[in-house]
Amino acid sequence: MTPDKRYSDVMRPLRYSINVTLDGCCDHRAGVVDEELHRHAVENLAQADALLFGRVTYEMMEAAFRPSVRTETRPDWMEPFARAIDAAKKYVVSSTLDRVDWNAELVRGDLATAIQQLKRESGKGLFTGGVKLPLALAELGLIDEYEFVVHPTLAGHGPTLFAGLSKRIDLQLVSRLEFGSGAVAMRYEPRR
Repeated sequence: MTPDKRYSDVMRPLRYSINVTLDGCCDHRAGVVDEELHRHAVENLAQADALLFGRVTYEMMEAAFRPSVRTETRPDWMEPFARAIDAAKKYVVSSTLDRVDWNAELVRGDLATAIQQLKRESGKGLFTGGVKLPLALAELGLIDEYEFVVHPTLAGHGPTLFAGLSKRIDLQLVSRLEFGSGAVAMRYEPRR
């Protein structure tokens, strides 16, 4: 059963993906950056109608992938990911930003109510990343699928995933994919 079919009759799923080192660091600069992992990320983005970001992730992605803002050059193999991020509809959860653009809309008010409303809209799904927003979403039980891309690296620093989570969330492995770099993408669903 494909991920789209599994959720299509209920509501669009919220999928979370994060790169993490073996010692739990989820600093985006700590892992492997290569063509194969970027292709995988583009495949993930293709399963979503919209991206859900917190302020930090939104600003980081905008600085790296918005054509009018970007100042650094990047390898050609990053372009499909850059185009996908640039074109995607984005929802930004922030109490500090006054406005967003770049095909984005601010999410205000009660987080649970706002995200449940987004999930009720028709479509393939929502996709999120980052650290703080996913912690809040996990606390609310709103994440339908977790993907951890574990890199064969020890970073020796943080930030770490789900620090401060108030309750245990049991997950069930649904797929595993190994990459040439030694990274492993593991997808999980919450046990219900």
